[in-house]
Amino acid sequence: MTDLFTRLSCKKEIDLATREEIGFTYGTRGIKALVALDEERVKKYLDFFVVQGATSEYIIDEEFCTCGDFLYRGRGCWHLLAVRLARATGLFKPVDLWYQDKWRRER
Repeated sequence: MTDLFTRLSCKKEIDLATREEIGFTYGTRGIKALVALDEERVKKYLDFFVVQGATSEYIIDEEFCTCGDFLYRGRGCWHLLAVRLARATGLFKPVDLWYQDKWRRER
């Protein structure tokens, strides 16, 4: 059996069987990540991936997330998982803007 993310990179889609596998493997984190993808809440800016969570936007850079779960509990969060899935499948919303410029405009 090949790695989930390798298979997703080849298929570029998440079918029902793969959704079930993600839910079984990652539990609630997997389900939340899939919902974020379905609702187009994973965005790829020119400098970062950003995931819209329940209360805020979280910046993901490599294996780092700005959410409290990652920062304070030191464990992988569903935002990181959503970005890994988005990278593997291409299921993200591209934004032709630097996130830091968006942030400056909103202040």
